[in-house]
Amino acid sequence: MAVARTRSVAVIGVTGRTVEVEADVGSGLAGIHLIGLPDTALSEARDRVRSAMVNSSYPWPDARIIVSLFPASLPKRGSQFDLAIAVAILSAAGVIPAERIAEPFFLGELGLDGRIRPVRGVLPSILGAAKHGHGDVTVVVPSGNSAEAALVPSVKVVPVSHLRQLVEWLRKGEEAPEPRAEEFAEPPRSAADPTLDLADVVGQPVARRALEVCAAGGHNLWMLGPPGTGKTMLAERLPTLLPDLELDHALEVTAIHSVAGALPANAPMVSRPPFVAPHHTATTAAIVGGGSSVVRPGAVSLAHRGVLFLDEAPEFPRHVLDSLRQPLESGRVTVSRSAGSVTFPARFVLVLAANPCPCAQAEDKGETCTCTPTIRRRYLGRLSGPLLDRIDMKVTVVRSSRRELLADRQFVESSKTVAERVLAARERAAKRLTGTPWRTNAEIPASLLHSDYRPSEDAMKPMTSCLDSGTLTARGLDRVVRVAWTLADLADKDTPGQDETNAALSFWLGINS
Repeated sequence: MAVARTRSVAVIGVTGRTVEVEADVGSGLAGIHLIGLPDTALSEARDRVRSAMVNSSYPWPDARIIVSLFPASLPKRGSQFDLAIAVAILSAAGVIPAERIAEPFFLGELGLDGRIRPVRGVLPSILGAAKHGHGDVTVVVPSGNSAEAALVPSVKVVPVSHLRQLVEWLRKGEEAPEPRAEEFAEPPRSAADPTLDLADVVGQPVARRALEVCAAGGHNLWMLGPPGTGKTMLAERLPTLLPDLELDHALEVTAIHSVAGALPANAPMVSRPPFVAPHHTATTAAIVGGGSSVVRPGAVSLAHRGVLFLDEAPEFPRHVLDSLRQPLESGRVTVSRSAGSVTFPARFVLVLAANPCPCAQAEDKGETCTCTPTIRRRYLGRLSGPLLDRIDMKVTVVRSSRRELLADRQFVESSKTVAERVLAARERAAKRLTGTPWRTNAEIPASLLHSDYRPSEDAMKPMTSCLDSGTLTARGLDRVVRVAWTLADLADKDTPGQDETNAALSFWLGINS
C-alpha cells in the first residue's frame, strides 16, 4: 500500500486548471475520505467509484482511503474527476503500476457498472491540459467525447468506454491504443441553416442594407416597426451573411458551448457564428450567466462571435437590458459569486427589435393606435439611453404596400451574394488591422479611432456639427466612425469620405427610413 498520484482538470469558467489527484490506501478504520473543496456531485464520487470498481471485478481496498485534490484552495465541481480518482485508488492498492498513471490526464464520469460516461467541458479541459502539461500530453477521455477531444491536435487522446478496458491497458504497459477511424474522423462542423436566405425579405431595402453593414463590421442594430414588417426574418438571416469562424474563434466558441452542455452530438465543432434568441422572460442570470454553485455561461457568452437577438426588446425587464452594457463595451462578462469570480468571453452582435408601442398598430395603414404619447414614451423608455448609445445603427421598418413589394423583388439579393461582399469587406479591414489583436471595425478602441484611424477633417464635419449641437455623444461619435470605416470597406475605399460619414451618422440617428 502506498500513495499514488495522477492528474485531472478542473474547469473554471471556460479555462482548464490542472488538478493533482492523490490517493493513500493505508491502515486505519475502513472508509474513504475526499478532501480538496469538493462539491456535492464530486463528494458522491465515492459511491460511484466503489460500485464501478466492484462491478468491474476489482477488489475494493478494506482499508482507510484518503483522496486529495490539489490545489486544495481551488473549488472542484462536477463528476469529471471520477476516472482519475478510480485509477489513483487502484494504483495505490497495487492493481496498476504507479508510473503508468503519473503523466496522463484522466477525465470522465463513472457509471455504477463501470461504464465511462461523457462529461461537459472536455474541450476547455484538454486545452488547459495542453497549456499546463510538459512535453507530450496524453489525455484519457470517454469515447462519447472523442470527437470533441480530437479538436486539439497537439494532444494524444485515448478514448475509453469502460473502466476494465482502461485498467487492462494500464496494467499491460503498452502504448496508447490507436483509435478507431470512426472515433477520430474529421469532426463534423455546424453549418448554416439552408432554409434561411436574405432574398426572402422583400420590401425593406434600407433594413437589408443595414444588415449587410452589421455583418461586415460587427456592429449592433436596433429595428423599430410594427409586427409583420420582417424584423425577426431579418435578424434570423444575419448569421447567413457572416463568414465561417476562424480556427481560434471556433475553438473559443466550441469551448463555451461545451461547458454549457450545448454541443450537438453530431457536430462537436462550432464553425458557424452562433445565433441566440432568448425569450423576453429570461432572467439576468440566463442572459449574462450565473448559478449558485456552478457558474454557467449565459446567452451573451453562448452568442460569442455570433448574434444575440432580443425580439420584443421593451418586454425584457429593464435591469436585464442594462446588464448588456458592460459586455457590449468590453467583450466579456464577469460573474461574481461568494465562491469567486468567473469571466466569460462575450463579443457578439446585438440585434434589438421593438414595436413602436404596446398595441403595435400602424397608424399609417389606417389602423387605430390606442396608445397615448406618454404610453409610447414609457414603453420605448425601457430601452435606456446608455444602452441605445451603444447601438451603432438604428432602422425604422415600415409596412410596405403590395406595389412596393412587387417593385422591390427585382432588387433583392441572396445571402450568398451579400455574404461575398461582406467577406471582401472583412478582408479589407483585417488587412488594415494587421499586427493588432482586432479583426473587425467594431473592435477598434476609441483611442485609435481618433489617431491612426481618424477620417479626414472634411469627412468629420457632419459629426463634429452634431457633437457641437448635442445630438451626438462622444460614445456615439466613436460608433459612427466605426460604421463609416465599414461603409468604406464595402465601397472598396481606402478611407471614409463625407458620403460614408453622412450615411453612418444617419444610421446612428435612425433617420434612414
